[in-house]
Amino acid sequence: MNTSVFIARRYLFSKKSTNAINIISGISMLGVLVGSAALIIILSVFNGFETLIVSLYNNFTPELKVLPVKGKTFDPATLHLDTLRKLPDIFSVTEVLEEKVLLRYGKSQFIGTVKGVSNDFLKNPNLDSTLQIGSFTLKDGKENLAVIGVSVQVSLSINVRDQAARLQIYSPRHNVVNSTNPLDEFVVRYIGMSGVFSVQQDFDDMVITPLSFTRELLDEPKKVSYVEININPNVNQQRIQRELQSRLGKNYVIKNRYQQNTSLYKLLNSEKWAIFLILTFVLIIAIFNIIGSLTMLVIDKRKDIAILTSLGADKGLVQRVFFYEGMLISLVGCVIGMVVGLIFALLQQRFGFISMGGTTMVQAYPVTIRPTDFLLVFVTVISISVIASGISARLSVQKLDEIKQEL
Repeated sequence: MNTSVFIARRYLFSKKSTNAINIISGISMLGVLVGSAALIIILSVFNGFETLIVSLYNNFTPELKVLPVKGKTFDPATLHLDTLRKLPDIFSVTEVLEEKVLLRYGKSQFIGTVKGVSNDFLKNPNLDSTLQIGSFTLKDGKENLAVIGVSVQVSLSINVRDQAARLQIYSPRHNVVNSTNPLDEFVVRYIGMSGVFSVQQDFDDMVITPLSFTRELLDEPKKVSYVEININPNVNQQRIQRELQSRLGKNYVIKNRYQQNTSLYKLLNSEKWAIFLILTFVLIIAIFNIIGSLTMLVIDKRKDIAILTSLGADKGLVQRVFFYEGMLISLVGCVIGMVVGLIFALLQQRFGFISMGGTTMVQAYPVTIRPTDFLLVFVTVISISVIASGISARLSVQKLDEIKQEL
């Protein structure tokens, strides 16, 4: 074993002549332990929130979305959708016509979004997981039905279980200006409701209807806003995206889920790294307590230092002893802290004993454990420890000659 490491290990676990040094060393190790554990727990919780939110989005959003480069709508016939549906890697192809509308129920009004979808939309097996009330039914015989977002239900106080209830949807009529009767400027349609879904604020103001109903409402017999494409399991999404982009040409852009929700992913990452930086600063303060601990240890081991130098040890060896001493304090604290953080995260993941409270969909704080977080915390702690231990090691030999003369 390296001489410096051997001496440093003996100093770490041996009893010091001054009990306060043991206490200070213990506090330094405890600070690293708590900081490391806190980083693991916080990162795991943010991972859990990210996994939860992204899964909710994925239950509702398509894997690929085809949008026009110019304009709000386009003719889907140019995409040859029937040919796309026959491709072996394609699971579903949904035509979507979407627009802002005025919604009325009784005397209440709400500005929402009507989303007309073709039959393939209902092939999504995850739709039922977004439901709060009712079912995801858009047709009952010849009758059109709508599934509304929870924001629409709450804002309009809609009783979806009332089979006689009808939602009024108003859309501006094309090429009608300054009519003597304001109602002539709008197309008004009534529709029953089969269920209420909840995903996220961006989607909860929607009213999902059959495409034929939305075409009639918006007076748009051919065009669509975009096309949603889902692929079969175990199919490389990037490959399909590239192939479709090549097939459809420059007039269309194909976005994957990340590209569809870039603001969401950026927000999740920015919040996570902001908290990580804050806790890292706390960890820096805890680790720099090692400087005080090692300074006290130098004072306690003045006689040992003098003996080592008399036996031929140079300043470099003395520096390395106290450098490794600081690193051992940090390493032990870091490893124990990560183990504590892992145990806590596993218990929360298994039993959910810390509740979020309120009436949220998720009762307990979600946790997702990622090995990369442990590597990140370990590298962060070791990097800071190298700086703190290096400073302490330099201080340990500054007055080495004076120590030798005194002894």
